[in-house]
Amino acid sequence: MFSVAWGVFATAFGWIVATDFRGAAQRFHRLSHAAMPFGDADAPVMGVGFFRLLAGVFALIGPVVLAGGFMDVWSGEVEPFGLPPVPVWFVVVEAAVIGAVLWRAWRRSGLLRREWEAGNGLRRAAVAGVTASLVAFVVTLGLGGGTWMMASWLAGGLCGLALLLDDRPGKPSGTTAASTDSPAS
Repeated sequence: MFSVAWGVFATAFGWIVATDFRGAAQRFHRLSHAAMPFGDADAPVMGVGFFRLLAGVFALIGPVVLAGGFMDVWSGEVEPFGLPPVPVWFVVVEAAVIGAVLWRAWRRSGLLRREWEAGNGLRRAAVAGVTASLVAFVVTLGLGGGTWMMASWLAGGLCGLALLLDDRPGKPSGTTAASTDSPAS
């Protein structure tokens, strides 16, 4: 099941970012800098071209892994994905880390709060999905539900991909109507 989940996410992420569908590569670049916990969000570390190249690798490998996962499912070789028992201290530490990440992302200047306030219904549903999947990931890890943990990971990843898609089709990311309609000097 891991191969199917990873293949779906890698294929979707790869093709959306590599082809810069609806400005997804530029938006991924901006969001990755905004999500940096310690450091200057304006410092250019890697350019959009690097993200598109990396996404191209995912776009090529993802379908291969997905096909292999489907072959395993078809042949009946897939069993429910179980986890070995996880120590309680590890789950508590992970819950604390996820709690800190969510607190930072939802505070007034946080990434998820800005996406929520600037978004429409689809964007807000994606933000809620990312938040819920992080919580579900910790809970399912603590309970030992590997298949449900993988499902929450996949749902969160797909909701994250929905956040990459710009609300304004046809306009380059980061432009406004005033800047495109202004007369040339």
